[in-house]
Amino acid sequence: MTAVTTTAVHGDRDTTGVPVRRLTVLYDADCALCAFVRDWLVRQPQLVPLEPVAAGSAEAAARFPALDHRATLEEITVVGDGGQVYRGAAAWIVTLWALREHRPLAHRLSTPAGAKLAKGAVLAAAKWRGARRKEAGWGGGAYYGADGWSFDPRHGWTYTPPSCADGACSTG
Repeated sequence: MTAVTTTAVHGDRDTTGVPVRRLTVLYDADCALCAFVRDWLVRQPQLVPLEPVAAGSAEAAARFPALDHRATLEEITVVGDGGQVYRGAAAWIVTLWALREHRPLAHRLSTPAGAKLAKGAVLAAAKWRGARRKEAGWGGGAYYGADGWSFDPRHGWTYTPPSCADGACSTG
């Protein structure tokens, strides 16, 4: 499969033509659809190993410091072991290409006509995610969970334990 590289993890080298032997799939761990797809992916027979990593996590930031990690929470991003970065429809196609039973589909989707279908699928998923974020209170830039975890693109993930100052903590 030809790499459709939009950026490179290592800005000092061209990743065109570099073979892909392993892929890291950055997914939104707070998105039910994304978590479902991640679980499905790891159960599939793989021709190229796929490793899911939560987008915006400390692990993702440490492994790929040159990436725009805010963008990885907005759009599916897959990183090849040679520094290739795939986003959007190209990310979906390369992920399917890594799966034994779906490689033929990936080849069909990599054609100009197939790319339109892949782009439509990515846009449909993004629209669904956007609707779910609004329902869940996602503000588009920062995330604040009831579990004490929050994400701000400027500072990353932070945890604030619940306070007992308001008398809401259980003593049992």
